[in-house]
Amino acid sequence: MQIDLLKKDGSQAGKIELNDEVFGVKPNEHAMHMAVVAYLANQRQGTAKVKARSEVSGGGKKPWRQKGRGTARAGSTRSPIWVGGGTIHGPIPRDYTMKLPKKLKQLAKKSALSLKCGENNLFVVEDFKFDAIKTKQMTEILKNLNLDSTKILILLPNFDDNIYLSTRNIANVSIYPADKISTYHILSHKKILLLQGAVELIENSLKN
Repeated sequence: MQIDLLKKDGSQAGKIELNDEVFGVKPNEHAMHMAVVAYLANQRQGTAKVKARSEVSGGGKKPWRQKGRGTARAGSTRSPIWVGGGTIHGPIPRDYTMKLPKKLKQLAKKSALSLKCGENNLFVVEDFKFDAIKTKQMTEILKNLNLDSTKILILLPNFDDNIYLSTRNIANVSIYPADKISTYHILSHKKILLLQGAVELIENSLKN
């Protein structure tokens, strides 16, 4: 599969060949769904905690005698039906981690990339670098590529301080090294912008 290779001024530099095993597969909705569910589950801390009646302080003494008062029996002021008592069936710390097979995660990521490619929402630009941290430079590049008015994910071949720091304050723009993204990152953005070097990195990590 061939798509346009763009320069940072928005003009066309030629064509670039994309591996059909990565960017041209039939999207598997179930694999993508599982990958997104697992990603979101793995973000959960699972630290919610309440105290049961055995953990609430106090309540050691029987409030009143068992019989003769005309009231209900009570053995502790920390009963769950009393104000200040313990909580019944409340949350306790738990691990929400979901682990998926490696091949399923790869299929999900390839499906997401192929989906974006089929929608013409995937763009490749020649590698570039910044000499200094300037948000204005990245803003101009996105404007030249007509990508300044949408939610976009930029993928780098490797981490670059100047490019990253020049981008992080731009609204609706996320930037990551290409090997650090998940299916969730790809699907949660409208358009994907790959630097040319990131294409080979993605293909090497996902092709069979």
